[in-house]
Amino acid sequence: MKLMVASDIHGSASFCRELTEAWRREAPDRLLLLGDLLYHGPRNDLPDGYAPKEVIAMLNALSPAPLCVRGNCEAEVDQMVLNFPVLADYAWLDVNGLRIFATHGHLYGEDNPPPVAEGDILLCGHTHVPAWRQQNGFLYLNPGSVSLPKEQSPRGYLILEQRTWSWRELDGRVWHELSL
Repeated sequence: MKLMVASDIHGSASFCRELTEAWRREAPDRLLLLGDLLYHGPRNDLPDGYAPKEVIAMLNALSPAPLCVRGNCEAEVDQMVLNFPVLADYAWLDVNGLRIFATHGHLYGEDNPPPVAEGDILLCGHTHVPAWRQQNGFLYLNPGSVSLPKEQSPRGYLILEQRTWSWRELDGRVWHELSL
């Protein structure tokens, strides 16, 4: 299975458009979104191309529908306009023999991990900073942000293919890989 993972679109239609183009180009089996899809939140500046209604239309048009966990900027009203579930705080996934706990990162994260076992993967967004670190027996991974990257990181996403994680810029360039 080929899995694409992205986080923190924050209502940017221009960067969501680039993400959906990457989704078509990559042709993954599934897209996993780690929250903060439509709104920018009070601590962030408006991202370029801020147009949540356009983001709604782009995400609703994806098929199969994305898998999604709730970010700290999601609200119940978002579920009324998105045609896939967006309010789960976390999801357990088994992909290519890897056990993955997917969450946004504001409830559980690198410094406050959920009850994961040795060898599990904790997959979070929220910080807007890509990451790959071993932490107390589990692997912490973060794709960074699609629209509001921090610490001079690129706008991008993750691809899991076989047992290799690839951090990619929105244009598809690979800038880091990790094989398990």
